[in-house]
Amino acid sequence: HLPEGEEEERQQWSHPIEFLLSCIAMSVGLGNVWRFPTTAYENGGGAFLIPYLIVLTFIGRPLYFLELVLGQFSSLGSVKVWKVVPAFKGVGFGQMIGTWSVVTYYCSLMALCVFYFIMSFQKVLPWSYCDPAWADENCVNATGNVTYSNESQSSSEQYFNNYVLNLKDNIDDGIGVPDWRLALCLLFSWIIVLLTLIKGVQSSGKVAYFTALFPYVVLITLLIRGALLEGAIDGVRYFVTPEWHKLADLSVWYAAVTQSFFSLSVGFGAIITFGSYNNFSQNIYRDAWIISLADTLTSLLAGFTIFCILGNLAHELNTDVDNVVRGGSGLAFISYPDALSKFDAVPQLFAVLFFLMMFTLGVGSASALTNNIITVFCDQFPKIKKLYFTIAICISGFFIGLVYVTPGGQWMVDLVDYFGGGFIIFVLVIFEIVGIAWIYGLRNILIDIKFMTDHSLGIYWKFCWFFFIPLSLTAILLYILIDIQLPVFNGNVYPTEAYACGWALAGLALIMVPIFFCHALYVAKGDGLMEKLVNVFKPKERWGPAKQTNRTAWEEEKKKNLKL
Repeated sequence: HLPEGEEEERQQWSHPIEFLLSCIAMSVGLGNVWRFPTTAYENGGGAFLIPYLIVLTFIGRPLYFLELVLGQFSSLGSVKVWKVVPAFKGVGFGQMIGTWSVVTYYCSLMALCVFYFIMSFQKVLPWSYCDPAWADENCVNATGNVTYSNESQSSSEQYFNNYVLNLKDNIDDGIGVPDWRLALCLLFSWIIVLLTLIKGVQSSGKVAYFTALFPYVVLITLLIRGALLEGAIDGVRYFVTPEWHKLADLSVWYAAVTQSFFSLSVGFGAIITFGSYNNFSQNIYRDAWIISLADTLTSLLAGFTIFCILGNLAHELNTDVDNVVRGGSGLAFISYPDALSKFDAVPQLFAVLFFLMMFTLGVGSASALTNNIITVFCDQFPKIKKLYFTIAICISGFFIGLVYVTPGGQWMVDLVDYFGGGFIIFVLVIFEIVGIAWIYGLRNILIDIKFMTDHSLGIYWKFCWFFFIPLSLTAILLYILIDIQLPVFNGNVYPTEAYACGWALAGLALIMVPIFFCHALYVAKGDGLMEKLVNVFKPKERWGPAKQTNRTAWEEEKKKNLKL
């Protein structure tokens, strides 16, 4: 029996294409345009591409498909889905905390997009020239063809650091107070997310049509413009030429895994939630391929675009590509605006379109992730109206987000991204795959998939789920923990308190696993402790398809398979 309000809520996609486009809008987000080129840049360009593509093929895509299967098969959100292995219920709550920490800083990046969007309506793009109000003597106009010295910084870089962020060089004495302009932009971002969610996520397929397709138009335009700039080819060369020795460095692999999780939204629980709104017989086998391909291609498209621009910048500065721009969110808010100011015809129009695109990308992902958090609460407290949770979560999201619009805000973005968006999710995915492939059992999940989609999965899926994903992720995690490289910001180390907060955040999410294990053990059926222990690792009686007709047929199928 589903909780009240669940029945009508579970029939959300009025058309299968809306599910597909909403998934693309969720997976294709700022992670592709902002985080992918940055991560590639920091891990040696081409050196990063090979691990990234391998990880996508053998870890990202199989996990994406598995999460869709779990959601669609059970019609349950990301916490309730653990009826399959009650001992692992804490994974769902841990993922919610990871999602929560990502959504809060994600909306602060959307706030920057709003700020730039508004500034793009000026007669001359404000970052295209050096304004004495915020520029120093090293500033060079982004539009002009000037000879650069080694100390030079383009006006778009100084505009971002000095005018938009008032960036602090260190945060030893705290992160400062929120900037009122960015706080208003943050408020606007949360209001848009709230409006998207009040009507049910992407209930109008029209929103998904726009959020999924519009970004490609803008990115391809920028790529064509970028490719015509002088020196663009050097940037592309840097992007696609692998440094083979980096393949032996496991931290590059760790970066590739966290990037593919972040980009596909694997391990956040949002895919399970989206899948749960599907028709039971929807062909998600095909969808998983389409979505993961779209996601990979978008990342590469954004990568080529940014590296064309970096190549041009290096050409003008008369230096190598790897010396040009520091990583971090600056790559998206410095390199892209730089390219926009070089447009000869109406740069304002392209700037407006670009930041509108960035914002749209953000809304698609932020609303999907926030919806996941709301679904967790609604599933736990079915009597309370969904609307109240939606409003409460958006308001608290705004107040937490104020941390990121302070002068030290970008420091916090990188810190939370490392611990919340990377580390937490990485560890919880190991629990997730072990719970499903080893404890619930590979054979059981294959029977379920065969019953639901009529696909018999081949050796690739079995190898990835049972063997490759759990073992490779565990090996990388052990390496990361032994040789830990904590995040630094522009080469500067964080104060000890900041690292302590990061570990506290990770600890808070991970401790959910043992807490809810004990809870599951406490409420499990059975007389002695041993019997309870055994039952905690078995699916609950209520596990299975939500509709009675499907359920009966599924139970018959299982009996047949047991006899074989």
